[in-house]
Amino acid sequence: MDSPVFVLSSVRSGSTLLRVLLNSHSQIRAPHEMHLRTVHVHLSRDFTADAMRALELDKDELEHALWDRLLHLELTRSGKRIIVDKTPPNTLVWPRLHRCWPSARYIVLLRHPAAVIASLTNRRSDPDLEAIHEEVLGYSEKLEEARQNLDAHVITYEELTADPERTTRGLCDYLGVPWESGMLDYGRQDHGAFRPQLGDWSDTIRSGRIQPAKVAGSTVELPPRLVELARVWGYPTV
Repeated sequence: MDSPVFVLSSVRSGSTLLRVLLNSHSQIRAPHEMHLRTVHVHLSRDFTADAMRALELDKDELEHALWDRLLHLELTRSGKRIIVDKTPPNTLVWPRLHRCWPSARYIVLLRHPAAVIASLTNRRSDPDLEAIHEEVLGYSEKLEEARQNLDAHVITYEELTADPERTTRGLCDYLGVPWESGMLDYGRQDHGAFRPQLGDWSDTIRSGRIQPAKVAGSTVELPPRLVELARVWGYPTV
């Protein structure tokens, strides 16, 4: 694969909505979360490792070859032209993705950190607020790092839901494909099952309609660093 596309985002930031909008395009394949970073190779014998070293291939490079083949296979089966992987934890390993695919393209999807925290808190049966803050901060730091270091196309979940046509037109320009109005009517397309571990599975995404972004209430208190990042990203903070 020459230039696969990766969506970099935190969890609970609308990446499944973005996926199905992109997947509704006739030239873009955006499957469920592929979790490439957890797909590993195992060199089961000593001579296997010796053979790979003789080829000047280490474990990372072998995994890169496997990841590349998985993307190529999925794209070929779809009959489309562009492959997009939107697995949120990819954000945590974006430098490795960049090593594997130097010509990869990136869509950085932001959402107000307070809204992400509120969504995680509401989703979990016994939420640990301190752990949630750490999780969101970890994603946010890597997102900002990627935003600063990659030639990425940056959008926000709030923009995507408020003006989906304008936002998807910008995405199509970035990806070099003509905009298609059918992208906005994703409910008419087959995007596979919405289920845990593969993306969002809420009633909102199952509705087949783009719905307004939920705004975090004033009760969500952000740690100082998340306040700083929210301001850098152009979000209002109390």
